[in-house]
Amino acid sequence: MKAAVFSSFGDPAERLQVRDVPTPEPGPGEVRVRMIASPINPSDTMVVEGRYGVLPPLPAIPGFEGVGVVDKAGPGLMGRFVVGKRVVVINHKGGNWAEYAVIPWKQARPIPDDISDEQAATFFVNPATALAMVRHVLAVPKGDWLLLSAAGSTLGKMIIRLGRHDGFKTLCVVRRSEAKRELIDLGADAVVSSSEGPVPEQVRRITGDDGPRFALDPIGGEAGTAIYQAMGRGGRLVVYGSLTDQPIEVDPRSLISSRKSIEGFWLGYWMGERSIPGALLLFREIASLIRKGVLTADVGTSYPLDRVQDAVREAAAVGRGGKVLLRMPQAGGPPGE
Repeated sequence: MKAAVFSSFGDPAERLQVRDVPTPEPGPGEVRVRMIASPINPSDTMVVEGRYGVLPPLPAIPGFEGVGVVDKAGPGLMGRFVVGKRVVVINHKGGNWAEYAVIPWKQARPIPDDISDEQAATFFVNPATALAMVRHVLAVPKGDWLLLSAAGSTLGKMIIRLGRHDGFKTLCVVRRSEAKRELIDLGADAVVSSSEGPVPEQVRRITGDDGPRFALDPIGGEAGTAIYQAMGRGGRLVVYGSLTDQPIEVDPRSLISSRKSIEGFWLGYWMGERSIPGALLLFREIASLIRKGVLTADVGTSYPLDRVQDAVREAAAVGRGGKVLLRMPQAGGPPGE
């Protein structure tokens, strides 16, 4: 089969090569999926760069999520029930940028027919992260402010729409002033630009001296520090990324006197703590909100697998606001032909 493989860490556009590799066979409790499409997420490219929290042994194939059709089940009963079904492919170890991927049957979630391949391919990472952080970890109440950086990203836009749906208010931080209009039109309640002055001062002009009680940041560094400083007394900041690879600076006295808190979030760990019924309920929530247009991804260009270098270059060029997809070749014969 064809797969995008990297043998050393570095620039994805230079390290990734499409090669012929052995078609995997499913073991006990596993299924094999004929992949249809997989998005290029920041987490995928960070793995290739060697900057992700957990790195695979090399050589490796990237790709944490996608959509495909289960074509074979390994030994065991449960996998047989998803053979022939189109599924969301949740691959915690990576490996979806290939014609075929093998995953535990529990991570092959059948997807309703009324959800397109494009939305099914991006069904898990961003929608589940948004729901988990906002509804379950922070449990942002109706009417409260949620402060978020990287608001122009795919995930940021989902949270803005989720705020409109759930009734909380979003206060978005962007780098460029010209990005403010798009987010206001999308439904953000307020948008400030770090290019227009200190973020904490701008935030308090909107929320008052109390400041927001809830905040999200995937950037770290100066941006994350500003988000922390802008929060009000008793505020909770959830950090779910470190795009700058720089630390958030915190004055211990401020941390103590203001009763603020900072906590990390990693979707893989959070999902690992869910029961099977709990995970199924989360997937139903996501499907319902995709149908309503709340957790939909802005999908742009699709590239065939053999143009993976062009795909990762475009994903980097468009920034965090859109999704580039890899489309896998659809073989007409048995695997390996």
